Amino acid sequence: MLSLRNSFPLVIVLLLAGCRQDMHNQPRFKPLAESDFFPDLRSSRPPVDGTVARGQLHADTYYYSGLLPGSNTPGDYMPFPVTEADLDRGRVRFNVYCAPCHSRLGDGEGIVPSRGFARKPPSFHIDRLRKAPLGYFFDVMTHGFGIMSDYASQITPDDRWRIVAYIRGLQLSQNAPPTAIPAGQQMPSPPPSFRGEPPSGAVVPETKPPVQSQEAK
Repeated sequence: MLSLRNSFPLVIVLLLAGCRQDMHNQPRFKPLAESDFFPDLRSSRPPVDGTVARGQLHADTYYYSGLLPGSNTPGDYMPFPVTEADLDRGRVRFNVYCAPCHSRLGDGEGIVPSRGFARKPPSFHIDRLRKAPLGYFFDVMTHGFGIMSDYASQITPDDRWRIVAYIRGLQLSQNAPPTAIPAGQQMPSPPPSFRGEPPSGAVVPETKPPVQSQEAK
């Protein structure tokens, strides 16, 4: 006679043999398989009309499009207050996605056109783009323009707006009016003065503090 210890594995096997597989082998359709249950013969059903996925309501149309509500006109304001951190983030994202063609200065002399690309992008510092509303740049990044593809899937709306703010900062850096210059600061700024010979670029150069003008004092 088998002991209880020796017969325990046999009991488990017998119990498992009696288990039904209905939950594992339930009727189902493979994705995109044909089904004669529905009139359109599609087993994968489309969403119900008016359904919005979680997080994709996009109720603030200007934030997600750069266009004024109910029109195709770009707006000329930021949808949130811009901080120094936003500009820093915009600079980082601009240098990743935009600078290869537009260059870090925004003059259109990036590495891609300098290597023989057929179409050089326009400079951000021409009159047309300096006067362009902020929403225009957001719309171009969202939908593309000409041979430039869209960046909606690569860059979040927040970062697209931060890039817009940084582009405007680049434009102001090259075309700032005299009234925007702080009192006592020269325009353009004086070149840096190095302590000794300028290094090769492998290390951060050591500079002398700028000499203040008499007006600044």
